[in-house]
Amino acid sequence: MEVFLVSLLNGLVYGMLLFMLASGLTLILSMMGVLNFAHASAYMLGAYFAFTISQYIGFWPALVLAPLLCGTIGAAIEMYGLRRVHRNGHIAELLFTFGLALIIEKVVQMTWGLIPVPYRIPAGLDFPLFTVYGTQFPAYRAFMLLISALMFGAIWLGLTRTRIGLVIQAALHHPEMVGALGHNVPRVFTTVFAAGTALAGLAGVIGGNYHVTEPAMAFTMGPIVFVVVVFGGLGSLTGCFIASLLMGLIQTFAVVLDYSVADLLKWFGFTVTSATPFHEVLTVPLPRIGALLPYVLLVLILVFRPRGLMGTRDT
Repeated sequence: MEVFLVSLLNGLVYGMLLFMLASGLTLILSMMGVLNFAHASAYMLGAYFAFTISQYIGFWPALVLAPLLCGTIGAAIEMYGLRRVHRNGHIAELLFTFGLALIIEKVVQMTWGLIPVPYRIPAGLDFPLFTVYGTQFPAYRAFMLLISALMFGAIWLGLTRTRIGLVIQAALHHPEMVGALGHNVPRVFTTVFAAGTALAGLAGVIGGNYHVTEPAMAFTMGPIVFVVVVFGGLGSLTGCFIASLLMGLIQTFAVVLDYSVADLLKWFGFTVTSATPFHEVLTVPLPRIGALLPYVLLVLILVFRPRGLMGTRDT
């Protein structure tokens, strides 16, 4: 029971961190149709900006300023880069954002170095909040859960209950009509891209001291974020939320459960022997393949439900 509860809490924390990062990509991909390979780079920039700002004026101002800086950079990228590339199609956009991710990584390496920086949890949140069966649960993880839950509520209310949210959704499906009604559609897209980038920066501020702030952090988080967005379904914030929690729990429990696929098959009456096909694969412990499970689920959902869990259109 102790292992289950602790793993459940850790899985929720990791899943909500994934949601904080994936929600911005969901907005950009669903609203603009842009496959932004540089999205995880904004996550990295948010962590490094927060580290630098916190050294001078503290963590709490960095919590606000770092996402704003990322959002400003995102707006500039959309206005002076993506808007010009967009007329050449999705392949050009993909190559542009891929190259941008490489440039950002090199800039980070030249500015902050190749080794991790000492971006630490603020002293005001560096204490155990409660104890579960002798295992302490840090207050900072509860803070991460609170911020991500508030962000989910703010995005959902903003898209469904505000005028700008309705304009954004209308611009996705009927941009000509929205323009005819007097709205500046390019400005709407710039706002969406800047907001999505700012959300990635906020995830970096929160997750940079939870994990490690280093130049490879964008490459570490980037692939799993795309898995979350596709698995949850394009255009669905709720699907992104569910997929984030699912992926976080799967990866967390896969690390602590010393079972294999063969052990799971025994519960259904199937016994794996040395003569069973793929015996070597079926007997591999889950901790060794835990990192692969999200990608296996991605392949399965693309085969059986291409639109994802709650998507509005095929991937």
